[in-house]
Parts: sequence; structure tokens; C-alpha cells
Amino acid sequence: MPQPTMQERWELFDHGADIGVRGIGNTESRAFEMAAMALTAVITDLSLVQTRDAVTVHCQAPDRELLLVDWLNALIFEMATRRMLFSRFEVRLERDVLDATAWGEPVNEARHQPAVEPKGATLTELKVIRNPEGHWLAQCVVDV
Repeated sequence: MPQPTMQERWELFDHGADIGVRGIGNTESRAFEMAAMALTAVITDLSLVQTRDAVTVHCQAPDRELLLVDWLNALIFEMATRRMLFSRFEVRLERDVLDATAWGEPVNEARHQPAVEPKGATLTELKVIRNPEGHWLAQCVVDV
């Protein structure tokens, strides 16, 4: 995965007891990748997560916004069931289908010091749009 440019980034935003994740990218796929990075950043420092093991993810939804929620929830499921954290993502979008690879490693409590365990991505603040500058934004609130 190429390094994010100044225009491509991930962000967190406050939302009551929960937290918002936002990805901004030059393409829709990159915005989804950046949103996934924000999800990991809710849990731990991204720089602490090594990209040793690959996991594939497949999602299908009737629109891009629901596809973002499904994507983030699939990652939350993989993190919980595999006891892994991810810090690199490659997303391929085609119509109503997302195919992706996430790279990461098993959780190391001492090194990663996980802050929270995300329960699920929600429809709150859900957006997948192209802004006037031409960048893609993908965001929603995650229940923690």
C-alpha cells in the first residue's frame, strides 16, 4: 500500500461515548483503507502493529455507505476472532462488492496496550462522498 499523501489521511472525531473514524483518499478505495487505519488507531498506535500476516475480507452491500459499515465490521470481527490488529490495507471496490487484504499481527498486550475493543461500526454520521476538492471521504461512528 502506498504511503498516504498530504491529502490522504485518517482522522478520529469525537461522538459522545463512541468515536468517529474518517478516511480521506484520492480514490474511494484509499478512503476505505484510511478509515480502516483510523479504526486500528482507536485501539493502539498504528506504528506498533507489524504487517506479518495477511487476512482476506469480502463484503457486499447495496450501496457504498453500507459497504463501508460492512467493511469496518468485518475488520472488527477479524480482530476479535483472530485476536489480531491490522495496520496495512488494500481495498478493491467494484460495484457493490469490496475485496480486501489486511495485514497485521496477533495482539501483544504489553507492546500494543489496546485502549478499547470496538464493538461495531454504526450508521451514525455515515458518509461516503467525494468532496469539492475531488477527494473521497469515508466515515462513520464506531461503538466502543
